[in-house]
Amino acid sequence: MAKGRLLIVEDDPDISNMLKIFFSAQGFEVDTAMRGMEALERTRAVMPHLIVLDIMLPDIDGYEVCRNLRTQTRTSHIPVIFLTQKDERSDKLQGLELGADDYITKPFDIEELRLRVQNAISRAERESLMDPQSGLPSGRLIEDHLRKIIREQGWAYIDIRLNYFEPFKEVYGFIAANDVLRFTGMLVGEVVDQAGSSDDFVGHAGGDHFVIITTEKAMPTVRANLQSRFSDEILSHYNFIDRQQGYLSLKDEKGQEQQAPLMDLSFGVVSPATHQFSDIREITELAAEERRQEQHLGD
Repeated sequence: MAKGRLLIVEDDPDISNMLKIFFSAQGFEVDTAMRGMEALERTRAVMPHLIVLDIMLPDIDGYEVCRNLRTQTRTSHIPVIFLTQKDERSDKLQGLELGADDYITKPFDIEELRLRVQNAISRAERESLMDPQSGLPSGRLIEDHLRKIIREQGWAYIDIRLNYFEPFKEVYGFIAANDVLRFTGMLVGEVVDQAGSSDDFVGHAGGDHFVIITTEKAMPTVRANLQSRFSDEILSHYNFIDRQQGYLSLKDEKGQEQQAPLMDLSFGVVSPATHQFSDIREITELAAEERRQEQHLGD
């Protein structure tokens, strides 16, 4: 299993290729971008666990890229390590003030960079800032965002669960299951990008549990589009036989043949238009109850 997804933003192709080869050999998934705007587009398309960011870029500089990442709800949690020839104290302070997690000057020690990358990702996961599979905000960041919006109006909280994920994991194994989690995280982000706004929040609460915080106005479209696309695109994770028969065959503890449906999504939605909340736990508990009721009706 990959150690995480890295985005290398570097306009020097020799350095970019060297870093991609090195970190790929270390077990990371590595993507590259040579321009700042390209980096922002790639980040929105596939959420990286960490960004190694050069300051001197052909279009917008690394400072502007970092500023954009930190001001967007969906990307504000991603660790950023600046990699640059600038070594003035003022340059470092500017990068750190923008929320960069670390700063390394060229020429650099590749092993030192590797350790800093690993430490930054581990720290983010340890502090419950992001889920290790999807790279999406988790734990504390979800709670922080709920505290931010609980007194506001016009938002909608969507609790999302992958139904029948465990039977899939039992039949196909944990690597295929992790692929499903990454796929779901990417799909949720794509749908929110298309039907929501840059202020919307996407989180991975762990395992088969995702959350979206969007607007009441956008919620119906976000939900409908996500449900439709998931139903169509999840089929590619099954083999031909399972797709054709429409279920998985597996055995229970007694060796009896069992059938498990193919994965789908269930939703629980709450908003200040339908409920009053005094604590963020009420938001998550009510949404979870709505989701369970929907799943029960579906069964």
